[in-house]
Amino acid sequence: MTDGSADETKNRRGKVDPRLLELLVCPLTKTTLSYDAGRQELVSRSARLAFPVRDGIPIMIPDEARQLGEDE
Repeated sequence: MTDGSADETKNRRGKVDPRLLELLVCPLTKTTLSYDAGRQELVSRSARLAFPVRDGIPIMIPDEARQLGEDE
């Protein structure tokens, strides 16, 4: 018998807690970030970088970030 907790953990694994988003800022510009759920990234428009989120943990290291393209 399962209580659904395994499913809840699986669903939460790739998501970022909205309360965490209120606290996190770009490590380079200190500006707010937006969350791209489809790409699992935290996006800093001012720095033109997208920081990966792995297993629900934001990786806020500039060397790990992806440079945003011109159309992003």
